[in-house]
Amino acid sequence: MGCSRANVRYPLMLTILGFAMIATFLVLIMMKKMSPIAALVLIPALFCVFVGKGAKLGDYVIDGVTSLAPTAAMLMFAIVYFGVMIDVGLFDPIVRGILKFCKADPMRIVVGTAVLAAIVSLDGDGSTTFMITVSAMYPLYKRLKMSLVVMTGVAAMANGVMNTLPWGGPTARAATALKLDASDIFVPMIPALLVGLLFVFVLSYVLGVRERRRLGVLTLDEVLEEEKETETVLVGAGGSGDGKVSMRKGATAGTGGTGSGTAAADSADAAGDSADDDGFQGLDPNRSTLRPKLYWFNALLTVTLLTAMIMEWLPIPVLFLLGAALVLSVNFPHIPDQKARLAAHADNVLNVSGMVFAAAVFTGVLQGTGMVDHMAKWMVDVIPGSMGPHMALVTGILSLPLTYFMSNDGFYFGVLPVLAEAGAAHGVSPLEMARASLVGQPLHMSSPLVPAVYVLVGMAKVEFGDHTRFVVKWAALTCLVILGAGMLFGII
Repeated sequence: MGCSRANVRYPLMLTILGFAMIATFLVLIMMKKMSPIAALVLIPALFCVFVGKGAKLGDYVIDGVTSLAPTAAMLMFAIVYFGVMIDVGLFDPIVRGILKFCKADPMRIVVGTAVLAAIVSLDGDGSTTFMITVSAMYPLYKRLKMSLVVMTGVAAMANGVMNTLPWGGPTARAATALKLDASDIFVPMIPALLVGLLFVFVLSYVLGVRERRRLGVLTLDEVLEEEKETETVLVGAGGSGDGKVSMRKGATAGTGGTGSGTAAADSADAAGDSADDDGFQGLDPNRSTLRPKLYWFNALLTVTLLTAMIMEWLPIPVLFLLGAALVLSVNFPHIPDQKARLAAHADNVLNVSGMVFAAAVFTGVLQGTGMVDHMAKWMVDVIPGSMGPHMALVTGILSLPLTYFMSNDGFYFGVLPVLAEAGAAHGVSPLEMARASLVGQPLHMSSPLVPAVYVLVGMAKVEFGDHTRFVVKWAALTCLVILGAGMLFGII
């Protein structure tokens, strides 16, 4: 009898400790009490001891690292590849074109970020999407002193909606798990997903208007002119002049002023940006790394690489490894120049790959101890029997927390079949269940267990906790909009 009670208590303990571990991690990083890397390593290690499986921590970590090693390799060489492409000027026309179109209007820039992220997401890879989007938009946000968490949040939500494409991963997983055709799942979902994407664009407009009110609106000529004036003041007066050097026109825009007057604080900001901020390099027409004669070669190589990735000619890590080696060799044939380019991007490579391997500890402990399985089973078990006929709705709602706290593999292969079986007992078709399971993807793309999000925040120089605090509410709302549209259209 005592043994039976112990058998019941142990899964319950694992469930409680699993939720406690995730909550502890989120609270600590959002309050900035620990760095994400430290939290991803130390918190699961501590909870592994609490579970009584400290002796197996090494096995769990090795399993997690082994499973994520290809992802880490892909990210390392992808960062080098796209970093070099930024250096040689591949994205400069895009940045200049967007800036001219947006006329330095924060609202247009935020909407442009969402549109660009959605378009690039057609390649089906989140890491690539974030690299290209941040590479193009980061200089604009830095020039106008816009909120970088707005950029990361909007990009993550747009990519999350587009991540439901059949070649993006979740749809294929749902189809495999429930033995369905991916097109039967995805095609009827298109109207609901379009509503979700439209909501992201509308939300981007609202956030952009908020940024416009805070900063004001500049034209391209004003931005460039003020930069020149800033440089003149800094060189001629040591940064203490009274010239019109501020790019922040929120106060003057709000009061109808002209932006004149002292601007010592903004001069200091501009000095720091001009001297140190690599964001300005994105539009610097005179940097030594530009390779205008090789522009079409680099563009063709990038298109070929993305095509090969979509067509799955080779594994993605291999494609980026080959691409990085080729682009370095062609654009910088001298070894010292190659070393300089690698050194220039070493910070991003180390931050992102380090974060991925740290996340491997978190996922390894969650899966190895069985916590994630018991958490999922507990959430399924607490569903009231009366909700049986509404299992598609339940699945859609559960997809938000479960895909946030679990990998897509864990959710689609571990949880969805159980939910689908429960739904089938009440006459809910597997197709409805599969479509409902896709609802949580806009939130999933900001999960601490998704390696691509570390590329996003790392390249944008945003704290992961700040990104999480900003994006969770908006991403969850986007998910609910998609779920509501799916039910309204009779898809779910």
